[in-house]
Amino acid sequence: MSARAIQGLAAGGALTGAALVVIYTGMMAGADGITKLIAGGYEAPQLFAISAALVAAFCLLSARRGGEVGLGVTSRGTMAVRAGLTVVASIAFFQAFRLLPFADVFLFIGLIPLFAAALSGPVLGESPRPTAWAALLLGAGGMLLLMPGGLSGLQAGHAWALTASLTGCGSMLAARRIAKVERVPLAQVFWPNLALMAAMGAALPFVWKPMGLSDLAWVGAYAAMLFGARYVSAEALRLLPAHVAMPLMNLQFVWMVAIGMAAFGEIPAPGTVLGVTLVVASGLWLIAEEQMARGRRNA
Repeated sequence: MSARAIQGLAAGGALTGAALVVIYTGMMAGADGITKLIAGGYEAPQLFAISAALVAAFCLLSARRGGEVGLGVTSRGTMAVRAGLTVVASIAFFQAFRLLPFADVFLFIGLIPLFAAALSGPVLGESPRPTAWAALLLGAGGMLLLMPGGLSGLQAGHAWALTASLTGCGSMLAARRIAKVERVPLAQVFWPNLALMAAMGAALPFVWKPMGLSDLAWVGAYAAMLFGARYVSAEALRLLPAHVAMPLMNLQFVWMVAIGMAAFGEIPAPGTVLGVTLVVASGLWLIAEEQMARGRRNA
């Protein structure tokens, strides 16, 4: 989907924001699939440095073609915080995935909406209503069912996972704070990826391995999906409060279950089906609650 088309969609309200989040989760699931395909042969700085450079280049090309004047922002301090948190979150997630089973890390990712709900009040002035808290807890229960193994015993990897979840949540809250005062979705993608490219590029000479054309093509596809996903998420966070948008991003796990069934013939267990149902129900509840709240405000 082009940037111009997404900008047209963004004129809507809560339902449009929800649709954008669904698109985001699909793109992120595709990017995760590519990561699993090629990341085993390369260190994280190599994948991050190349993909971040490509995403930054896509931003520059899109800004030029879209007629935008540069990628400047007025919320420079908040953008610097977002960029720094994005770098820390990327490193922490890599370390967490390296040290822990996927299920343990995903359990922490599933807690990000609760962190966002707790922090939305002091950071954004968007405290969730009681019914939204109920929907958030329903979604958290669904995430626990999707990860029935639970935590395998506290270790250093869990500290990395907690750091990743908190900094990833902070980065998205910063994106929402910027989006409330100015509409600069390309800048929201460009500056964090430029920071990630610089940080990972410093380590690149120490870990570089030659890449074949096929792997380079996969990295390019990964960067394209990441660019699209982060652009869409910036627009979704403009249209939806953080405590609504972030739980919907857990739909990525639903995509993963669907991909497992379609591509690998993996039949989910009954607990997984129930978990997916609760996650979807939580998202629909949050969207309905936000739509009704907007209707009451506009009445």
